[in-house]
Amino acid sequence: MKICIVGCGAVGSLFAAHLAKTGEVEVWAYDVWREHTEAIRTQGLRLSGATEFTAPLHATSDPKELPHCDYGIVATKAIHTRNAIAQTAHAFADNSAVCSVQNGVGNEEILAEHVKYVIRGTTFPAGHPIAPGHVGYDIKGDTWIGPFEPTQTPMRRVEELAGLLTRSGMNTIALNDARGAQWTKLIFNASTNPVGALALLHHGAATRFAPTGKLFEDLIGEGEAVVKALGIQLHGNPREMVQRGANAPGKHRASMLQDVLAKRQTEVDFMNGAIVKWGEQAGVPTPLNRAMWELIKGLEHSWIDPD
Repeated sequence: MKICIVGCGAVGSLFAAHLAKTGEVEVWAYDVWREHTEAIRTQGLRLSGATEFTAPLHATSDPKELPHCDYGIVATKAIHTRNAIAQTAHAFADNSAVCSVQNGVGNEEILAEHVKYVIRGTTFPAGHPIAPGHVGYDIKGDTWIGPFEPTQTPMRRVEELAGLLTRSGMNTIALNDARGAQWTKLIFNASTNPVGALALLHHGAATRFAPTGKLFEDLIGEGEAVVKALGIQLHGNPREMVQRGANAPGKHRASMLQDVLAKRQTEVDFMNGAIVKWGEQAGVPTPLNRAMWELIKGLEHSWIDPD
């Protein structure tokens, strides 16, 4: 059996290294970061931090080199989903199943334009690139996956992938309805990511500082109002996720803060922008999420056209 990780950045590398370590499946990693894939190919993929090991696996920046894979795990930034799956869709022809473990909502719809079966996924583990071929493992956590309803993905495919991931050390729970887990993570991300990015605070510092901690709480409340109106039952508590992240060792910089420091486009459209969009459809006001979206978009614009 072959599994292809599309987007072998921080989170993708966590999945790729764990799957490769067990030797139960053949793992391929695809990423446009050529120095990273070359280092993986020649030296293996190293994880350090929450766990320490190096795993050998196939890695490439040329999508034509990818073989047919039984499963795909897409871990790119949400803004890169369309290009990434267009480049790699040939590896998932026929009955392959592709799982998104990305931030936000809306990625599964894009994947479904190119592959037959799509799996809705949400993951809590986090990390950061240290050097080509080396990723820091910052926060451990569970992953939840379930069928993406419009593609009628068989539950047995979800359960098989969950079993492979769990046995590799990435604990994964198969759910008949994974929307609640996805929205729990979305509300967590939409509250913590933009605040930390705008305040230039790592997650623990932003949680403990009273003004930003209060803003986390108010943004969570807006997200909960939207999801209630949509009739989706949350799978977990966003507030508990905030505290777990704050209590994790080290000073974890959320992905949006990493993007802002590097002056690159963020995933705010798939986070706060998505809550605003679904809030409008459900008739729920989301002024704080709209403000976060507008401020981050303004910051992005300043890097391109500051005048």
